[in-house]
Amino acid sequence: MTDYVLSDETRAKFKKISTASIATALYKRGLRNQFIQGVVPVAPKAENMVGQAFTLRYIPAREDRNPITVFRNADHPQRVAMETCPPGWVLVMDARKDSRAATAGSILITRLALRGAAGVVSDGGFRDAFGIGELDMPAYYAKSSAPTNLTHHEALDINVPIACGDAPVFPGDVLVGDRDGVMVIPAHLAEELADECTEMESYEDFVLDQVKGGEPIIGLYPRTKDEYLPKFEAWRKKNGR
Repeated sequence: MTDYVLSDETRAKFKKISTASIATALYKRGLRNQFIQGVVPVAPKAENMVGQAFTLRYIPAREDRNPITVFRNADHPQRVAMETCPPGWVLVMDARKDSRAATAGSILITRLALRGAAGVVSDGGFRDAFGIGELDMPAYYAKSSAPTNLTHHEALDINVPIACGDAPVFPGDVLVGDRDGVMVIPAHLAEELADECTEMESYEDFVLDQVKGGEPIIGLYPRTKDEYLPKFEAWRKKNGR
């Protein structure tokens, strides 16, 4: 568990940064596998999902360990995760990219949302996905799946390092989700990426304006022609960026 605490200022910065920009910044640092593969928003949201990772690990279900009665146990890890994920954090579930059964449904995810979680991510399925999509809290999954998790998954470990959609996720990592998907940022890189990507987003917005105005892309993106630097500075001043 990292000692890093995501500040309100850094959270606000990531709210305005795309997963594409984060992926580029991480790639520059040699990190190529931080995008959670195969997950999509249950329903698009106006704001990015931003929060630190609180994890839940599933293993393949063994039938003698997973009768329906296990849900009566007060210490069932799936239920405990919903009640202990800190407000402002993101619950991230490792289902081994197996969406044959749900990793949670609308009742549990509604409880998670009402407790103040910043979001939920699963590389498996959700049941009652329509209800989850109606929540204000962002949610990401592989696809809808009606069977209960017990048919294929056993919830085993809480807040341990996991894989989610082939991305390594350590407790306390920073997750940023937009309409494209979810990036996992190692906690020790969060502050510098927030600043770097904010600058990157400003330049890319400038580039898009120039392209819409008829400018050719060569020399502009990436910027290899000095003539674009004063144009960019003037654009920043005009747009308060």
